[in-house]
Amino acid sequence: MDQAKEAGVLIKGLLDENCNWKVYIYVSPYKSTRSTLREMGRAFPESKIAGVREECRLREQDLGNFHDTHKIKQLNEMRNKFGRFFYRFPDGESGADVYDRVSNFLESLWRDIEMKRCIPNNNNNDGGSGELNLVIVSHGLAIRIFMMRWFRWSVDQFERLKNPDNCEFIVMQLGSGGEYSLSINHNDHKLTEWGLSHEMIADQRLRASGSSDALKQEDHHCLWYDAFFSHSEQQDQDQDEDHKTTK
Repeated sequence: MDQAKEAGVLIKGLLDENCNWKVYIYVSPYKSTRSTLREMGRAFPESKIAGVREECRLREQDLGNFHDTHKIKQLNEMRNKFGRFFYRFPDGESGADVYDRVSNFLESLWRDIEMKRCIPNNNNNDGGSGELNLVIVSHGLAIRIFMMRWFRWSVDQFERLKNPDNCEFIVMQLGSGGEYSLSINHNDHKLTEWGLSHEMIADQRLRASGSSDALKQEDHHCLWYDAFFSHSEQQDQDQDEDHKTTK
């Protein structure tokens, strides 16, 4: 629980950079996450908490009805061979199942933001103004799936990712180009530690500082092109030369 308290203090330190801030919190219904929130929330003055919502779609991957330690170890070995994203635990979920419900949560999240459901109706004289920050208290795989869905990472890129440490938090901050990025608050070493490739980190840097036009022109080429095609710039030049020669 000391880790949760420390996480709360660190998060508040980031939020205090803007004096007029509030947080709206989504939390998984599991006991572990609710306990984490209880300790983490000690750092936040009551006046700064816009609201809390328990969100079942943020629960951890369902491993099925059997929780025998030896059996779970065997199933995890099978999952590592089959692939962490597509392997479904007996009577449980696959990573793809978690992806579907996290995607559904994201759609609800955007509706909440657009309809201003996260902004409390209160009698304070702040008029609901100020910087509203969203905090999601969830689990390792669900967090990785959330980032995969948000940043449109492929299954192969997801398979690279590692869980954050217990009570470690990940900050997605709005960049100057209007895109959220991990690079504003986390250095390349930390992103590499979490399993991001060089190309994924380059994309995060672009999101942090690139203009919206630059992002559209780039169209995240570094993320998707090499994953699906093997053409190189030199090959394209050679093909152009061949085309000119045959004319």
